[in-house]
Amino acid sequence: TDDYVGQAKLDTTAELSQLEHKNDFVARAKVLGDVVLNHRCAQKQSPNGVWNIFGGKLAWGPEAIVCDDPNFQGRGNPSTGDIFHAAPNVDHSQEFVRKDIKEWLNWLKSEFGFDGWRLDFVRGFSGGFVKEYIEASNPAFAIGEYWDSLSYEGGNLCYNQDAHRQRIVNWINATGGTSSAFDVTTKGILHSAVHNQYWRLIDPQGKPTGVMGWWPSRAVTFLENHDTGSTQGHWPFPRDKLGQGYAYILTHPGTPTVFYDHFYDFGLRDTIVELIEARRRAGVHCRSAVKIYHANNDGYVARVGENLSIKLGHFDWNPSKENDLDGTWQKFVDRGADYQIWLRQ
Repeated sequence: TDDYVGQAKLDTTAELSQLEHKNDFVARAKVLGDVVLNHRCAQKQSPNGVWNIFGGKLAWGPEAIVCDDPNFQGRGNPSTGDIFHAAPNVDHSQEFVRKDIKEWLNWLKSEFGFDGWRLDFVRGFSGGFVKEYIEASNPAFAIGEYWDSLSYEGGNLCYNQDAHRQRIVNWINATGGTSSAFDVTTKGILHSAVHNQYWRLIDPQGKPTGVMGWWPSRAVTFLENHDTGSTQGHWPFPRDKLGQGYAYILTHPGTPTVFYDHFYDFGLRDTIVELIEARRRAGVHCRSAVKIYHANNDGYVARVGENLSIKLGHFDWNPSKENDLDGTWQKFVDRGADYQIWLRQ
């Protein structure tokens, strides 16, 4: 054809079709900006030599810093959350601060085309302020990073992680349900569960043990991020169990995420694409119901929605062994003792 895109000439109908497919994908894709609202590095030092003078679009001084941050001589009100000690903590109770942040978020949307937000270190300030920012900027999607430690005894992960997931749910509630949150509870539990401790994946009420078991439509599941893995490696998921981890989160409710390094650098591209296709074909979504049939040392078995069944581990099982799994089931993925997936026909 004589069509041009940039400087590239399209010589075949196939190339044109491929480009149209890519353009359609780009048009439908949403981009989230990683915004750090809790703390902010200063641009200048005060007369006392303290780094607490900000520049740029949000040109604040010590009055915008909480007064109980011990390192930066803030003159604002006390913090409404946990202090992040590496940088001055912003006082969101100040009306001028909130006004400036709302204008800045809308500027990021209009100037750079961001569709939503990934909110860093939301433990540091009240979720009520997040609600105000979300309502003012109207993102397509928002995720909060509420990350603190799970419960351990003697170095071993406790079975009951209700207190941990409750803190995340409390934060989501504080936002009025306007924001989702990373399901840190599920990640932490999976670290141990994939080592033949699948009993960790069912709570006493028969539900999944992470945030996805209580508020799946607001749970963003993940195995890794730029802090836990990659070059920082603060809390990496067991590398030899990544396939099994993705088999769990990509077939279960919540909104699952895929880590860039895993998809492009770890040789997991085909595995992840196959699992995403299973989710798509079965119609699994963020609110899909989960019926757990087995969860013990040998394996984990569940039906998700009406059309997908999954087995983790070397437990001997197939859909014909359950009385209430009627209909015809066809094996879609078979990775042996790692995981198997069946789809209802």
